[in-house]
Amino acid sequence: QVQLVESGGGLVQPGGSLRLSCATSGFTLSPYAIGWFRRAPGKEREGVACSSRGRSSTYYADSVKGRFTISRANTKNTGYLQMNSQKPEHTAVYYCASPQSSHPNIDSRRETDYYYWGQGTQVTVSS
Repeated sequence: QVQLVESGGGLVQPGGSLRLSCATSGFTLSPYAIGWFRRAPGKEREGVACSSRGRSSTYYADSVKGRFTISRANTKNTGYLQMNSQKPEHTAVYYCASPQSSHPNIDSRRETDYYYWGQGTQVTVSS
């Protein structure tokens, strides 16, 4: 069974940092892209960042460029999202996601291009 489990969320002050983890099981992460998304209260889920191993490329939403960094440890089947210089508007539930096995190395920030999803982890940015 394919599973993705996020962790590392919590309360952080404006300007502070958190690192989220996405532990995967049921498949080998190495050939797959991984995406990070978030849903703020009362808003639709939006793409934050993705990493494509096939193209060795990363993509970030304009709102997080220079603040967030996506990475992975394939030997641990785990993805990461380092979040620096956080703002209150970054408060949201953050999700990690992976595509279907038929198209593992996608380059996309679109929610519809991802198939497997974690349950989400809450990040609250407040003083």
